[in-house]
Amino acid sequence: MSAVAHPATVAECLRVGAGFSQGDRNWIAEQFATLDARLASFHADATELEVSVKDREARGQKVTLECWIAGRQKIVTTSAEEDLHAALNDVRDDLRRRLNDAKTRQEPRHNKHLRDIPQPQGDPTPADDNQNAVPTADPTPADAETA
Repeated sequence: MSAVAHPATVAECLRVGAGFSQGDRNWIAEQFATLDARLASFHADATELEVSVKDREARGQKVTLECWIAGRQKIVTTSAEEDLHAALNDVRDDLRRRLNDAKTRQEPRHNKHLRDIPQPQGDPTPADDNQNAVPTADPTPADAETA
């Protein structure tokens, strides 16, 4: 991972949208603080987070967390949890998962799991070329001796 001169943090990039007040911002930033480690690989000036809630503290409330990172697609996570604290944790965890997935897709060479998967070896033969192939003898001579 290359070092970022000014890494993104939740406290710096978070905006509160509909349903939240500026007074809620610090409390929400504390809830989302675990995202800082994941956001640190992105530049602060190229990263934005916005959290909003529809029908706050009512049955059917919906919390939405949007993340914009320059050069990547916008990520939107939502939760319909009735408890506001649980809904915020839900969207935070989903965003972390989706950021990890996006990073893995973009840079699989750094993912040890993907490096350890054995790659097919040999010269693959296209299916069309097999139509004209001449059958060959069975490569197992042990069967010929026992017959």
